[in-house]
Amino acid sequence: MARGLIGKKLGMTQIFTEDGFRLACTVLELGPCSVVQKKLANGKDGYNAIKLGFEDVAEKKLNRPRLGVFKAKSLEPKRHLRELRLNADDIDDYKVGQELKSELFKVGDIVNVSGTSKGSGFAGVMKRHGFRGAKRTHGAHEAFRHGGAIGMCADPGKVIKGQKMPGQKGNKRVTVKQLRIVRAHPDLNLVLVQGSVPGPPKGLVFVTSAQP
Repeated sequence: MARGLIGKKLGMTQIFTEDGFRLACTVLELGPCSVVQKKLANGKDGYNAIKLGFEDVAEKKLNRPRLGVFKAKSLEPKRHLRELRLNADDIDDYKVGQELKSELFKVGDIVNVSGTSKGSGFAGVMKRHGFRGAKRTHGAHEAFRHGGAIGMCADPGKVIKGQKMPGQKGNKRVTVKQLRIVRAHPDLNLVLVQGSVPGPPKGLVFVTSAQP
């Protein structure tokens, strides 16, 4: 069954296995999430999915279209919404208004974690793409951290699309795949995944079950 929860990244820690190995882990607070809406393939939406809501919010902080989604179902307003695609066999396992908690995921499960990476502002090619930079000797001047020539010869005679250049570093959606859950605390809605997760502490994350 496809599973997914919205949560927050609390930070990183380390645990030790029974064999004495140290594992770097990220602590995630998952849920509780509410099923706000169901979308069906045989309906007007044309695909199977559920919309999850996370974190209560005051009604005055939502605009009328967003608030109307909750009013129509007599649900408490939620600050964050995410959509989880499902198979036809899984859509009947969920009901509108159902509350989902971290107990959906067990120790040993493999998950994908999506979040927004930390933003570093405008960065040059050395910091953004790892360029080596120009030599510092033999007449070089004023171009130590530049990217060098970006043009082409007569054919094709243009700068190709996707050329690595200075620009915004980070602050984009990143998905880290195939992370293993090594600890789970359902009473606290906490899970520990092995490895790092994009985003700062208290950053929003979306955790889904990975395809085997």
